[in-house]
Amino acid sequence: MKTYDVVGVGNALVDILSHCEDAFLAEHKIEKGIMTLIDAARAVELYGAMGPAQEVSGGSAANTIAGLAMLGARTAYVGKVKDDQLGSIFAHDIRAIGATYETPRAPASDEHETGRCMVLVSPDGERSMSTYLGVSETLGPDDIDPAMMAEAAWIYLEGYRFDGAASVAAFEKAIGAAKSAGGRVSITLSDPFCVDRHREAFRALIADHTDLLFANEHELMSLYETDDLDVAMQRVKADVDIAAVTVGAKGAHVVTPAESVHVPTAAMSVVDATGAGDLFAAGFLAGLAQGRELAHCAAMGCVAAGEVIGHIGARPEADLGQLMKERKLWAR
Repeated sequence: MKTYDVVGVGNALVDILSHCEDAFLAEHKIEKGIMTLIDAARAVELYGAMGPAQEVSGGSAANTIAGLAMLGARTAYVGKVKDDQLGSIFAHDIRAIGATYETPRAPASDEHETGRCMVLVSPDGERSMSTYLGVSETLGPDDIDPAMMAEAAWIYLEGYRFDGAASVAAFEKAIGAAKSAGGRVSITLSDPFCVDRHREAFRALIADHTDLLFANEHELMSLYETDDLDVAMQRVKADVDIAAVTVGAKGAHVVTPAESVHVPTAAMSVVDATGAGDLFAAGFLAGLAQGRELAHCAAMGCVAAGEVIGHIGARPEADLGQLMKERKLWAR
């Protein structure tokens, strides 16, 4: 048996969350509903203009690993922080929920700071993210422990890290170590604009090395440069064994070369959509770790996503395991 069900590799950030009106987004030239990369000066400017805020450890793949750990999966995470206050917060939080976290911190003298993401939640629940990656952007091959990757049943790679050449090399190292030991590879596309920036690199990695692809409908259509989701789902069948494609309040599609299954989700109120895709992946991977059928995995993903959009912040507040039991999805 492998030591870990899932090892994640991606950004290590602290989220700074606040509610705002649409007028605030317009005033500060923030594009609604997407993630925009910013520099340190812009991070300081936005933080000063934001209203009351809540700080919580984040990063897309880190949120997934946190959800998995809360669901009882054996997890580890690789993401770069600095030896500073926010770095200490991140390290403490991810270890406290039960994940192994051993990535060496950048020294206090490093010119970059621990990354942070300003998440502005508008009245409709949509989140607009301004992300200063900081030292997280420097994640590279030296941060990958091949022995850890070899002990993973699955590795889970964050698409946002395609914005760093050294991180892509880190992915390649992680994939090689995992695959050589019989592990499997999953990746999330993260954001349609991220796909636009790195489409060819994504396509190559997905076709050559990926066993499981996570995407929402917009990301998948961007990947295959089509406005028709059905066309995109037909095309992804040729590239991966499994694609889990979320479609917002309509639930998710699970696509394999042999079939496509739609799994609906229950009606839910949206307070903050931050982390919905991250927690869907957590529920889905937790189901795989238990040997569940794919439709069952998708149903677990929908429950986990539904919990996190019901409150501000990208980490669950309710007991996910209990939610699964109430819906007769699992007893572990």
